[in-house]
Amino acid sequence: MPRSVSGVGDRPPLSREQVLRAAMAVADAGGLASLTIRSLATALGVKPMSVYHYVANKDEILDGVVDLVFSEMDLPRPGQEWRSAMRLRATSARAVLRRHPWAIGLLESRTTPGPATLRQHDAIIGVLRRSGFSVPLTAHAYTLLDSYVYGFAVQEAALPFDDPDTAAEVAGEMLRQLPADEYPHLAEMATEHILRPGYDFGDEFGFGLEVILDALAARLPGPGGPQ
Repeated sequence: MPRSVSGVGDRPPLSREQVLRAAMAVADAGGLASLTIRSLATALGVKPMSVYHYVANKDEILDGVVDLVFSEMDLPRPGQEWRSAMRLRATSARAVLRRHPWAIGLLESRTTPGPATLRQHDAIIGVLRRSGFSVPLTAHAYTLLDSYVYGFAVQEAALPFDDPDTAAEVAGEMLRQLPADEYPHLAEMATEHILRPGYDFGDEFGFGLEVILDALAARLPGPGGPQ
């Protein structure tokens, strides 16, 4: 139970969740480097020392916002088939990280994970175990899927364009600066794929995800998999 904040007049007391959501908003607006006790206090309209009534330090803030990020990711539905569940989790995680790109390198860095983080991990492990994945194969699958999702999110966040229309413009401008006779394969990729109507870099995510799911399915015991 947070203590009342002193020195704020008739302002209603804040809650820890309000403080953490404000911290997330600060990071969304200016990146993780912009999140300080002072910037958080400014966003909340309180004095910096008042923030410490709700969080002990910057590490606790980071623990809290990471848990908020995990809370936005979809959990598997009861009885959901494992491929569908992994597809849901991967696409949801990618969408969440597009909203909060500052969190990409932070998600697996905390040593005191919150309840949403633990629920997310436990639910995914549970789906895989119930679907016949051994403990080692479950660990391999989870690591592989997270590496793909986080890696794609890093690449997507770094791209010099924000949408398919901009992608074509950027690729076209780059192509004009590259002598096609010196870089024939880049020119071919641009003209035959990227500059085609309807190209969307985000579509590559689904292709790669299905390749991974196919490879994991082939590792399962039973027909088509190792015994």
